[in-house]
This record gives sequence, C-alpha cells and structure tokens, in this order.
Amino acid sequence: MSAPGRRPRMLVVGGTGGLVGRHVRAEFSRDWTIRSLHRHPVPEEASGGIEWIYGDAGTVRDWAPLLDKVDLVLNLAWYRTGPDRRFAPLAEGLVRLIRTSEAVGVRRFVHVSVPDAPERLETGLPYLTRKREVDRALEASRLSYVIVRPTLLFAPRDVLLTVMMRTMARYHRFPMFGDGEYHVSPIAASDVARILRREAETPGRRNVTAGGPERWRYRDLTDRIFRALGRPPKYFRLSHRSSVRLARLLEVFGSSLLYVYEVEWLLSDMLGIPPYEGLATPLAPVTPFLESEARRRRPPPG
Repeated sequence: MSAPGRRPRMLVVGGTGGLVGRHVRAEFSRDWTIRSLHRHPVPEEASGGIEWIYGDAGTVRDWAPLLDKVDLVLNLAWYRTGPDRRFAPLAEGLVRLIRTSEAVGVRRFVHVSVPDAPERLETGLPYLTRKREVDRALEASRLSYVIVRPTLLFAPRDVLLTVMMRTMARYHRFPMFGDGEYHVSPIAASDVARILRREAETPGRRNVTAGGPERWRYRDLTDRIFRALGRPPKYFRLSHRSSVRLARLLEVFGSSLLYVYEVEWLLSDMLGIPPYEGLATPLAPVTPFLESEARRRRPPPG
C-alpha cells in the first residue's frame, strides 16, 4: 500500500481513544504510522508514537494537509445522539474529507457505519439520515472503499453489555423490553479492529455487515448475564410502548444510559445479523467476556 521501505500511513478520524479506536491502535500501530485527528489528547497515543492532531471533523475546512503521504483513511467519527445541528456539520465535514481524499489520490478509505434500521428511523433520525449521507457520498466517489457496518459492540467500558451488567449487579433486576424474542449478535470491538485491518488491505468497493459469532435471543442473553453475576434473572416487564416511554424519560433527565432510537432498533429484530467471515482466527464469543466482567463485580469472599 506504500512505497518500498516506508511504513504505510493512516489517518484515523475520530481518534484512537474510543471503544473501537483503542483496538484500532493496538491492531495497526505495530506496522503503520498513525495520524490521529480528534479533540482530546490520549496518553496512550503519545507513548505509542502516534501523531495527534487537534481537530474536529465537522470544522476542518481543508483536509489536504492532513492527507499528505496518507495511504489509508479510517473514519470512526460519529456521535451517539443529538439534534440535527450536531450531526449536520460532522456529515458535511466527512463529505469534504471524501472529496479531498479522492482529489489527492488516497489509496483506500475505510468508513465505519451502522446496520440497517427501521424505515422510520432511517428517514427521521438525524443520527441515521446524516450517517447515510456520508455512506452515499463514499459510494458515489471513485475511491477504493469499504463501509463496515458492525452490530452491537462489546468490550470493557462499552455502552451496552457492561452497562447492562452494572445495572443488574446494582439493582438485581432489569427491564425486559417487549417479549425479549428479538435477536442480537454482539461482536467484540477487538474483532471489529481486525475486520477493519483485513478490509483496509482488501481492494475493491463494497459494504460489509459484521455480526458476532452467536445470534442470541435477547432474553437468553440477559438471562446469561444474570447467571454470570450469580443471580437469578428478575425483570420488570415492559410493553413496546412502555419501553419507549422509559427511554424517553431517561433522555429527559439527561441520562446516557439508553436512548429511544436504541430501544426501537432493538425491538425491530434487525440487530441479529450474520457473523463476519474471512478472519484468520474465529470471532470472540461473548460468554467469556461476560464471565470476566462479572468476576470484576462480585464482592470479595468473606
């Protein structure tokens, strides 16, 4: 991907300090030169020889200097929630990045997106409508690209399974949204980083979805989390409507525990996507992760 004798250079937009970013740092830093664009310094980047550039993808007007000698652009930048006035500048900045990458001849563009969602969310939620603008701009470009669309991620300090486990450990109960018959296929953030590396080195133009190795019925997964904690499963049963109301109430009070669109997406049964295929070693199952996290939360003997 680069000239002989030169380590290939990548620009990571969104930085290497987040859930996926820190695994990207571990996966690529041994043989890539990394330039990382984000707003807050990450100590691990400095100690790892990563070039940190202060910036926000939504406010960069001229991407060309940041793309000097860059072989690969990897975009991780997005927000979890917010109004359109938050997402619109970011989407516009990423579209400018795509067009500049095309103009200067970046060899490969890897973009992390999300799986399909219910039509109402796809057309009415800025989180998704603006994300799809970026997806479409990349598809319309002449770049060699891949759009990777992972499902629910797990890793230490994630915003899904570890939050669920913390809630169960603290309150000994958990809300069950609807009947629990819908499905999820959680994938390790470390596996997503391995997928990004493989796709970065695979030429072509394509979209790929990435599920984990197991497709779980949701209520089986929550039962499994309770068992990992050594507790019997106990639930507050909520209808679809009550589940949405609870998430909306949490949003009103400023909680980041759960958002309405996340509940609706979960209940749509569209997140149990098939496992990604093609890695040299198997995808990590979620059960050992649950056991490890549960051990950290159990009180010491005696």
